[in-house]
Amino acid sequence: MANCAVLEVSIVIVNWNTRDILRDCLMSIYKQSRDIEYEVIVIDNASSDGSAEMVRKEFPEAILIENRENKGFAAANNQGMAVAKGRYVLLLNSDTVILDNAIAKTVKFADAHPEAAAVACRVLNRDRSLQQTCFMFPSILNLMLSSSYLYRLFPRSKFFGREHMTWWRRDDVREVDAATGCFMLVRREAIEAVGVMDERFFLYGEETDWCYRFKQAGCKILFTPHAEIIHLHGASTRQRRSEMLLQVYGSILLFLKKHRGRLTHALACLLLAIFFLLRVPYWLLMAIISRNGRNNHLLIARTYIVGAVKALRGGRGLCVER
Repeated sequence: MANCAVLEVSIVIVNWNTRDILRDCLMSIYKQSRDIEYEVIVIDNASSDGSAEMVRKEFPEAILIENRENKGFAAANNQGMAVAKGRYVLLLNSDTVILDNAIAKTVKFADAHPEAAAVACRVLNRDRSLQQTCFMFPSILNLMLSSSYLYRLFPRSKFFGREHMTWWRRDDVREVDAATGCFMLVRREAIEAVGVMDERFFLYGEETDWCYRFKQAGCKILFTPHAEIIHLHGASTRQRRSEMLLQVYGSILLFLKKHRGRLTHALACLLLAIFFLLRVPYWLLMAIISRNGRNNHLLIARTYIVGAVKALRGGRGLCVER
């Protein structure tokens, strides 16, 4: 914990209605962060479950920023970075658990690799199985392959699984396109060079855009397998699953529009509309033949229809933008 003028890392956690999981995350930080000077900054995005009160009462040493509205992931992280004092900023999801001094290990790795703007570590599911973090930048090819779901049939294929590198066991040091935002250690100098996160990305895509800008500035994004965390995956977004489906793809379109040009964006919108429409008959059939979950199946079908319409309109309204 911080007790000197120079901090090594500022741990920034954005929270929305994950009080109990956030508690576990904070406990793991204080228990598993040894031999390192750090501060913890929690940004609460207008939670209604008592998250802010829990932090104030149980973790008074943490810096707490309370928003009166949900500002989104990028904007809230930017709030945390604005007050951060560390040499590094660690973006950490509230649904994570730190294992075996992972933060200090990642800082040590980053110190040994000054060419890295950001560093990611190995991420595990609750049962300690591997979570496939780090991925390639969005492209027309990657959009087509991920939409086909062929990577699920051929997970060892370097072609079908190229976007999320499904064939890679995350067991070696490697340069990647983008690090996953659940655990991303970022060098302060890199932030000063390219700026903070683009707040047009309300949720999803903001770390991809950030990593792309780091790469454009000549920096690397590195992965180290020598530090591990647990990620419960989607504790906040699970509360609005259908909305988040559209948010994911809307963020991809926003990235392509920003970095790949109008033609690529237009083609991606068309492909995405086709992708959505092809799935509607399946979910309508499931609603007809299923005794249980009929309303949920109808909701998914409706989500795909709405997504197709919005994609054909150029992606407007597909995701929340600030």
